[in-house]
Amino acid sequence: MSAVLEQLHRQNMRTDLPEFSAGDTIVVNVRVREGNKDRIQAYKGVVIQRRGKGVSETVTVRKVSNGVGVERIFPIHAPMISSIVVERKGVVRRARLFYLRNLRGKAARIKEDLAAEAKA
Repeated sequence: MSAVLEQLHRQNMRTDLPEFSAGDTIVVNVRVREGNKDRIQAYKGVVIQRRGKGVSETVTVRKVSNGVGVERIFPIHAPMISSIVVERKGVVRRARLFYLRNLRGKAARIKEDLAAEAKA
C-alpha cells in the first residue's frame, strides 16, 4: 500500500474502541439522522463476527427483536458509530458464530467470561 493511502487510513481509524470479540454482548450507539435532527440509537446484541482490517473492519451484531432474529453489520471506524460499549464478555470457541442463527431460547445463550470481569 502506498504511503499516502496508509496515512489516510491511519487518520480515519478510531482509537476509542474497546477490546471485544465474537461472543461478546455489546451496545453500539449509532447516530441516526431524521430530517434535520440527529439522535443516538442503541443497538444491543451478540457479536457474531469481526471481519476485515484497518478502516474497512466490520462487526456483525445479532439480536432477537419480537421473536425475530435481526443482524446488522457495522463498519467499526465509520463516523456514524457514536460509541461501542462491551456489556458482557462471552466464552466461545469460534470466531464466527453463525450457528446461533439456528438456535432458540436457552440454547442460544453464551456462557459469560467471569475471569475477564475480575480483571477489569
